[in-house]
Amino acid sequence: MRHEVVMPQMGESITEGTIIKWLKQVGDRVERDEPIFEISTDKVDAEIPAPQAGVLVEVLIGENQTVPVNTVVAYIGDEVSAPVSTPPALGASAPAEAAPQAVAPASPPNGTASAPTRAVVATRIDEADVEDASEAPDAFGIRSSPLVRRMAREHQVDLRQIRGTGIGGRITKHDFLAFLERRQALPASAPVTAPVAPPVVAPPVVAAAPPPTPTPAVVAPSAPAMTLPGDGVEITPMTSMRKKIAERMVLSKHTSPHVTSVFEVDMTHIHRLRERNKRDFEAQHGAKLTFLPFIVKAVVDTLRAWPVINASIEGDNIIYKKHYHIGIAVALDWGLIVPVIRHAEEKNLVGLARSIGDLAARARAKQLKPDEVAGGTFTITNYGSFGSLIGTPIINQPQVAILGVGAIVKRPVVTDDDAIAIRHMSYLSLTFDHRLIDGAVADQFMSQLKQTLENFQATELN
Repeated sequence: MRHEVVMPQMGESITEGTIIKWLKQVGDRVERDEPIFEISTDKVDAEIPAPQAGVLVEVLIGENQTVPVNTVVAYIGDEVSAPVSTPPALGASAPAEAAPQAVAPASPPNGTASAPTRAVVATRIDEADVEDASEAPDAFGIRSSPLVRRMAREHQVDLRQIRGTGIGGRITKHDFLAFLERRQALPASAPVTAPVAPPVVAPPVVAAAPPPTPTPAVVAPSAPAMTLPGDGVEITPMTSMRKKIAERMVLSKHTSPHVTSVFEVDMTHIHRLRERNKRDFEAQHGAKLTFLPFIVKAVVDTLRAWPVINASIEGDNIIYKKHYHIGIAVALDWGLIVPVIRHAEEKNLVGLARSIGDLAARARAKQLKPDEVAGGTFTITNYGSFGSLIGTPIINQPQVAILGVGAIVKRPVVTDDDAIAIRHMSYLSLTFDHRLIDGAVADQFMSQLKQTLENFQATELN
């Protein structure tokens, strides 16, 4: 018996997902709840577990393909009834009974007439992607299938002239045939009296007025400005997450007039509190006591006094949020994600430390749920963890402000009594939406946040 594996509904507003990577191959045994493939959606990247134990007998959707939710992407068979023979890898052609137009013979090759039917990739994978799904690049970095290379030799075509539209920029059969059609159309539109051999060589009349016969067709191949692989250049497509980050950053810049205000904060008091308590804190509560829980707690307390910083804009209306859902930017090897501590106002320092540690760990393990990266009202990005002192972060829409935390470093500082002391200092930057927040309001918010951090109450540790 075969059981369906579907593209899951990863959130109410999510309608599709992209398969990033298959963690299991056809023929592999899988256990129930064992991750079998990775997906990327508008909200989050995640590993999808097997709905039940068995053998992965068929894969219908290849890597880097996007399908609607609830689409069947694979089948898992019972171990007893699973095919004995090893199925082909992703990209194999479909069986004749599933696709009558397939070029593969209906009967098996010599000596294998008694072999069971092989599990294969279904024909919903486009033919152009199937034929070139696993080919390595040639000496010029051009990716294409043996079929395309054979056609290129027959028609004496340099594949560097063709722009590939397949996975990873591969040249598909459709790309090649489209190029041939364009090339065949050129002689009909070009002047008959022009016997010059290479069409790219411009005739002497190039400096004169417009030529009598239109010559744009002589520039032939599509996208002449395209960067070709090779010669020290590597071309890779953006991941779904990177494309989504790019879209959101551009959208934010187009939506909000960004202004950034920077304050210097003395973190010496918090540094001493942390040093005295971090070992006992971790032993008692099972969470590391970093600087971030102190900052989140101070931010929430300050937002209560300045609700406009926790608001958003809808048309001509200002939406004041009565809850405090604090987003914490987490840097991943493959991008950036902002999990949200929901109702942070209800948590003490212990609860915040636990939430931050849990969300960061699950973000890096691709185990976040879509609801855990949505609905934030204010965001904190700790770029100081990489040594950066000052940054101007981009607002996470539809929020109206984001706080950047610089590295906490020891510096000589002139104190109130005109002495010079070594203090643990940090620059905090608030980027805000100037449509709603004026500079004076932003600076008053930051001034109060500075005072809260510099005079943090030790009772919060209990």
